Amino acid sequence: MRQYLEHSLKVLTDAHSGYKPNRTLADSISRFGHQNEYDLSRGFPLLTTKKLHMNAITYELLWFLRGETNIKFLRDNGVSIWDEWADKNGDLGPVYGYQWRHWEKFVESESGGLYKKQKIDQLQEALTLLKEKPDSRRIIISAWNVADIPKMALPPCHLLFQFNVQGGRLDCQLYQRSCDMFLGVPFNIASYAMFTQLMAQETNLKPGLFVHTLGDAHFYCGTGERGKWYGRNLDKLKERISNVKEKEEYLEVENWIEESAPPQDSEFLGADHIPLILSQLSRSPMELPRLEIAKKPLEQLITEKIDDNFKLIGYEPHPHIKAKVAV
Repeated sequence: MRQYLEHSLKVLTDAHSGYKPNRTLADSISRFGHQNEYDLSRGFPLLTTKKLHMNAITYELLWFLRGETNIKFLRDNGVSIWDEWADKNGDLGPVYGYQWRHWEKFVESESGGLYKKQKIDQLQEALTLLKEKPDSRRIIISAWNVADIPKMALPPCHLLFQFNVQGGRLDCQLYQRSCDMFLGVPFNIASYAMFTQLMAQETNLKPGLFVHTLGDAHFYCGTGERGKWYGRNLDKLKERISNVKEKEEYLEVENWIEESAPPQDSEFLGADHIPLILSQLSRSPMELPRLEIAKKPLEQLITEKIDDNFKLIGYEPHPHIKAKVAV
């Protein structure tokens, strides 16, 4: 996962990175525009400098692919990552999976003058193109339905992706407008790599590249005075990180932050992700694991338990690092 770690450093040190308050209570250090490539033939790109919960990644993707918008399926399978955004009934509005499987359109009725609602299954249309017209440059799925955004609990962050077939291999490029580098992006990388592998298996192709194009890539840096401290001391932070020569020295920068910055608000412990990514940067990446998926039709895989269908082989990460999500 060299690409992710190098991008993290760029966000923290680049001249174009800046301190940026945002709609959440936590401020951020942000940089706009970047692209990473992951060759899926070299292993499954699951972060190894901290342990990720593969069950949560898998069930969330299956939830998307089922076209569901209520968190019951997630909660029934022990996944709580969407709880903060759901209403009291567990509903999120027409988010990701709804747009993938049930994009709404209105067509004129046969009698004329009246319109009736129909649904577009973008996933099935993409599969049809991959099987029948694999050279197409139009194999695209979008979650950015402008008319539906006001109805969504959270507008889509990973909003549009395109498949490409080249030499018997399936590539996928994702555009992500908003990128929580510490918590969200590692999930997104693994999720779309898994999605690409599923689609490749369904269409008798081999997984190729996952290309991740990122818009606003940011690390949250805490709330209140803690967050504002980074705004005043960002140049010092950039200099200290840029001067690191050995991995262990990232821990010295982490110690400097904890000694110099105001303490985190007790209600928002873990909302400052800067010390947490510095801990990761002090660790050496491990070998990438492999993901084995049962040879079953896609529609069957998304309705069954993951235990026998998705097997992660050789995942030996560093310990998990707990953080608080910015809502």
